[in-house]
Amino acid sequence: MKLIKLDAIDSTNDFLKSMSSQDELENFMVVTAENQTKGKGQMGAKWQSELGKNLIMSVLVKDFVFDNERVFNLSIVVSLSVLEVLKELNIPELSIKWPNDIMSYNKKIGGILIENTLKSDGRIVSVVGLGLNVNQTNYDELPNASSLAVISGNSFNKESLVVLIVEKMKQKIDLWQSSASFFWEDYFNFLFRKGIPMPFKDLNPKASGKNFMGIIQGVSSVGKLQVLLEDDSISEFDIKEIQMLY
Repeated sequence: MKLIKLDAIDSTNDFLKSMSSQDELENFMVVTAENQTKGKGQMGAKWQSELGKNLIMSVLVKDFVFDNERVFNLSIVVSLSVLEVLKELNIPELSIKWPNDIMSYNKKIGGILIENTLKSDGRIVSVVGLGLNVNQTNYDELPNASSLAVISGNSFNKESLVVLIVEKMKQKIDLWQSSASFFWEDYFNFLFRKGIPMPFKDLNPKASGKNFMGIIQGVSSVGKLQVLLEDDSISEFDIKEIQMLY
């Protein structure tokens, strides 16, 4: 595993994307940073971290996603890889808040942002960004967030976490062809608040921010959230169309 360590960068995802134009770049190459000035989350949200306290990393993944309709497969691989590592570290009550926030109890401890680039020859190259709250303990301004240190009372070696997570990703990608249905089922089982009535906010501009009740049923093959509505119909929502209120 080739690893580039940076003290500070605007975004590890942007840094690795700019390098990925080089075809000879090694698969599963990793970039980490102690500080990230323009960290990104889903839908353009900013991701902020105390200097040196948390894991900020991006991984290059080639030759796994070959179809735009199947890009969510990589979200499943990465989410489950992170959860498996954290489970081995005895982090309790783990779940995945759709599409790929990592939760412990009802607190967010990490987030994944996957950016895909379509090459001229039709290949899809993915840059997987992961922000994981590791040794930071002050979350006064982020009441819905926590960290491995807060939850467990222990501190963790960030470099070891990088190696463990990437190794899990490799294993799951190698097993994908024979185990895809198992991984999908695993992802469903880890879904945050699955099967529990909860409020949502409709982000469709025509809905004017209307709230509604629903029950998460699962995720479609293209990664849309499936929600059972009060009229007993099931609707599918993309990430920019719905927000969980919890």
